[in-house]
Amino acid sequence: MVSLCSDLAVTRRLKSSRRRKEADRTRRLAREIRLLTSAATGPGQFLGGQAGCLRHAVLGALRERASVFLFFALFGVFSGRLSGSDTNSTLAAWLKAQTNIQTWSAEVVQTRALKSLTQPLTATGHVWFAAPNRFHWELGNPPQTIAVRQAGQMLVIYPKLKRAEKYPLTGEQTGQWRDTLALLEAGFPRSQSELESRFRVIAQTTTNNVHEVTLQPRSPSARRLMPRIKIAFATNDCSLRATELQFADGSTLRNDFTNAVLNPKLADSTFAPELASDFKVVEPLRK
Repeated sequence: MVSLCSDLAVTRRLKSSRRRKEADRTRRLAREIRLLTSAATGPGQFLGGQAGCLRHAVLGALRERASVFLFFALFGVFSGRLSGSDTNSTLAAWLKAQTNIQTWSAEVVQTRALKSLTQPLTATGHVWFAAPNRFHWELGNPPQTIAVRQAGQMLVIYPKLKRAEKYPLTGEQTGQWRDTLALLEAGFPRSQSELESRFRVIAQTTTNNVHEVTLQPRSPSARRLMPRIKIAFATNDCSLRATELQFADGSTLRNDFTNAVLNPKLADSTFAPELASDFKVVEPLRK
């Protein structure tokens, strides 16, 4: 009996330990994505100097990634056909319209609302996209943060700091980076039925010819990290107007797109920026 009680106690302690580790891992990942560098002023100024910037570069880049991965997910994988039952909804019409996109560019205003700040942070920039999943994202004028999706990697460039960071996009990563990729790079579904298998469509509203869809991840772990995702698009031409990520602490990251151009000619160099010889190139996730 003593042995059985002892075994049960050990089992309870192990389960409790696993739950604590899972909770700690989720909190750490949420903190990383909440810690955000200001693209408009430069990551060093927002985080308190060059040393702080370098120490927290990975954390800031993860938050940048939340925005850019959502962007290319919205465009890069909407290439499937919709079933007849899907074609009656406004959302399904937008999903179907994405099959016409080969390239796309737009001006963007990014607004970041943090509970610790009385005023939101804003930055202006530009984004270029080429199917199936290449993009070039710049914030600031002149650019303070540049993110380029290349084959097998994400390149994040800080021109003022003469620093570039490479992040792999392969399936070999583990831990927090793997979880972030799984949530943000898995790709949006190709039809309304597929979308609803991964997300709950919890709200749809139309105001001034703009349709907004609010999604909630069905996965509990994803929901703890990012409980809401909003997509807004024009009802007349199905053009993307805005995306918004809501994080577990109530902070939000919103992108509003204007002056969009559908299928412009884009040079290959748009997605292959050349770095000057004095840039420091690092791989923060390399062990």
